[in-house]
Amino acid sequence: MQAAPVRATTVRATAIPSFGTALRAVESLLMSGGQRTARRNAWNSVLEDRRRAKDRIETERALRQSVAGRP
Repeated sequence: MQAAPVRATTVRATAIPSFGTALRAVESLLMSGGQRTARRNAWNSVLEDRRRAKDRIETERALRQSVAGRP
């Protein structure tokens, strides 16, 4: 008697999309291309404004320390 051949089972790992990826997928289904681009541009502007504000605060702090360090 021969043993039945063993079948190799393949396990597929599917990555769970991040929240941002899932949100962009839903956004692409619900909005037209122009709205999507406008929203993305607006968000990039917000991020850039935050970066500039952080840089400005760090510069002001450095200037105050340099002035305070002088006799």
